[in-house]
Amino acid sequence: MRKPLIMLLSILFSMSVLAGCSASSSGSQASGHEPNLEVSFTEGSALKSAFTDSGVSGMTGVLENAQLRLFMDEATGGIAVKNLSDGTVWYSNPLDREADAKASGDNKDLLSAQLKLDFYNNLGQVSSVNSYTDSVAHKQMKMELTPEGVKVFYQFGTTAATAEDLPMKMGKERFEEKIMSKMDKTGQRTMKIAYTFDEENGVYTRNDEALKGLQLERTLKGFEKAGYTEEDLQQDIAENKLSQTKPAPRIFQLAIEYALDGDQLVVKVPAADIRYPADYPVNDISLLSFLGAGGSKDSGSILVPDGSGALIHFNNGKIRYPAYKQAVYGVDGTMETTDAYAQQQEVKLPVFGLIREEGAMLGIIEQGASLATINADTSGRLNGYNYVYPSFTLIAKGDLTLTSSDQNRTLPKFQQEPPKTDYVVRYAFLSGAEASYPGMARYYQSYLAEHGGLPEAQPAASAEAPVNTPFYLELVGGITKTKHVLGIPYQSLEALTTFEEAQSILEQMKQRGIDHIKLKYAGWFNRGLDHKVPDRLSVDQAIGGSKGLNRLAAYAKEQDIQLFPDVALLRANQTSGFRINQKASRMLSEIPAAVYPYNMALNRRDRSFTPAYIISPSRIGGYVDATLKEIAPFQTGGISLRDMADQLNSDFRKNQEIDRSASEQISVQSLEKITGQSLRILADGGNAYALPYLSDITDAPVSSSRFKLEDEEIPFYPMVVRGYVNYTGKPYNLSTFTNPRQYILKSLEYGSGIYYEWMYAPNYKVKDTDYDNLYAVNYEQWINQAADMYTEVNGVMKNVQNQRLTGHEKLADGVYKSTYGNGMSVIVNYNKTAVLAEGRTVEAESYITGGEQS
Repeated sequence: MRKPLIMLLSILFSMSVLAGCSASSSGSQASGHEPNLEVSFTEGSALKSAFTDSGVSGMTGVLENAQLRLFMDEATGGIAVKNLSDGTVWYSNPLDREADAKASGDNKDLLSAQLKLDFYNNLGQVSSVNSYTDSVAHKQMKMELTPEGVKVFYQFGTTAATAEDLPMKMGKERFEEKIMSKMDKTGQRTMKIAYTFDEENGVYTRNDEALKGLQLERTLKGFEKAGYTEEDLQQDIAENKLSQTKPAPRIFQLAIEYALDGDQLVVKVPAADIRYPADYPVNDISLLSFLGAGGSKDSGSILVPDGSGALIHFNNGKIRYPAYKQAVYGVDGTMETTDAYAQQQEVKLPVFGLIREEGAMLGIIEQGASLATINADTSGRLNGYNYVYPSFTLIAKGDLTLTSSDQNRTLPKFQQEPPKTDYVVRYAFLSGAEASYPGMARYYQSYLAEHGGLPEAQPAASAEAPVNTPFYLELVGGITKTKHVLGIPYQSLEALTTFEEAQSILEQMKQRGIDHIKLKYAGWFNRGLDHKVPDRLSVDQAIGGSKGLNRLAAYAKEQDIQLFPDVALLRANQTSGFRINQKASRMLSEIPAAVYPYNMALNRRDRSFTPAYIISPSRIGGYVDATLKEIAPFQTGGISLRDMADQLNSDFRKNQEIDRSASEQISVQSLEKITGQSLRILADGGNAYALPYLSDITDAPVSSSRFKLEDEEIPFYPMVVRGYVNYTGKPYNLSTFTNPRQYILKSLEYGSGIYYEWMYAPNYKVKDTDYDNLYAVNYEQWINQAADMYTEVNGVMKNVQNQRLTGHEKLADGVYKSTYGNGMSVIVNYNKTAVLAEGRTVEAESYITGGEQS
């Protein structure tokens, strides 16, 4: 059995050297911390108690201010935070965890852990260690007071000998003389279990299946008693021509810092204290998985930032559905290797929370959000608790396929360097009316406003001074279309809406009473909608050229219409003039990161089409500079960013890696440049890091993904941004809404603007093109409906334009009440029958208002 294993190890080792793709072959590149890795651990001295509290027994009081007290469990590393305003105590680990009948094995141990690390081996297989089983249990945890708070050091794993410290093979005579002759009968029985005699080759072969637990311990002691040394091991390796090498110890080191800041607990995992062997790169770090967790008899909800936001109710019994897990800011395009297409909302805000009867906890990821994933689950699957927590990706893994004449082999390829960012989460503890999802949204909005995470608040409307609500319109200028001359195909630019036709549409809209128009004009330069990269801008002649754009910009300014010419800066949709090998981001396999279009009929990405390519973040600054220089003469006053506030990608180019945290900073710097040119920014998506720079958001999340585990969809995102940034969802005529009444009600409930996407040309112009998804955008079939919809919505929303969305509650199934900053409320009824709400009748698919000031 050993021969095939040795051959496999030899093959894998040789291939990894040739490919330069294994963790061991990358050496210190896999971990900048590895040279400083200590393999011994010295316990620290006990913390001195600063105070005691009868409500928190068995813990040391270490930090306090006027609002919070922090306690430490010196035996387990656990913490407790007492909110002095209401007396509630929030524990990092459930107090009754030992009595949990559902959890067992590793899941039981995790209930006592504050950290979990997932790491890879050379084959790309994932294993885990946690702070309880692999650190506290070995007495490898120590605490110390710092000027900021308390720091807890953990060492995971030990240097204890393993089966790898024993020879794989040993000759018969040498084994019997060197080992067996020095054993009593009990020891000899132990050795005969540990090693199997191979009569054909006359050697004893190590039996790895048996070398576990007590058997391994007895075997190691037997070899030690026999005087077997490291020199003996090397001799046996040489004599039997083995490729056996002793692996590096699986030792990991990490620290958590705790500090109090007003009513917030600040938890930091410093990047400088993360150390791991190069042979075992760390994939994910899970932080405080059970802080505030609710038990199987508790009432409450988990707040997850899925799209607009969602609630998962405690103990909902939905254990047959997958646990909640979503990456903050969506999937990294350089890591997406599957053609499967998931139509779901993305996480735009790096927050999560728990709502319990006694109070609420809100987690805000302050650093490392671009590398974070939000995880949540209810009781009954792995344990008896309801919990939510962040995890952070440290080292990403891809696959490299090596092809030979007779077979393909796939080997892991790891990210070369870990991110340079620390990982910081702020936990706020809310009481009373604030211990609700509207309260959490208000709190997070205030936090963002105080820390520069939102632009200045807009002047708010009132009954005495109404402000018309925005009408968002996207016009498609031109597209590329395949035509033929003498049977030879060529790409031609097809005009769908010229600048002159755009003005005609705007005039017709104004005549119908549509006001406060915000025009997003896409497909206007560098050959249409999927334009060439903006290293230079050439306004397409087919839709009117530079003179046409100047006339449209002048008309928009005269009519108080905000014009936002649309630009894609993160994706090369046409490869003409784009040097893929030099300018495209690389995946871990070193292949340029391609994005294939979604095929609605197949419900997956279609590789029969020409792909777009993700632009390396290192190139973005140059494209931004070129765009700003060449758009300036048109004096548009605004710009639409198709992808910069919606996507975040890495570049794994060898020796020039840019991880997501660095990519985020590049996007922020680009947004600062644009606003520095006094341009208003309308953008798709609205990720949190972009919010301070935006005036408007299209395709903002106004729904959740409605995962099976979730119980309620809530307007958490709108409640955070309203009053600071205007927003709307997807265009009505390209959305999943089939009933305009439902769209109107959603706009009133979520405070969002009306949005359509149109073209002047008839719909058949996009038939048999790559843009057949624009199957219903001819403006003539929508403009009258749009005017009616705007008139109805604006009649209500002009009284609360730029007012914050301060309250939201579910009154009954399909019946919701939204309250705005000036006290006005709207109750919407999505049902097809009338309902009674707060003593008033709300007709089917209708609404009522209240709280208006007389």
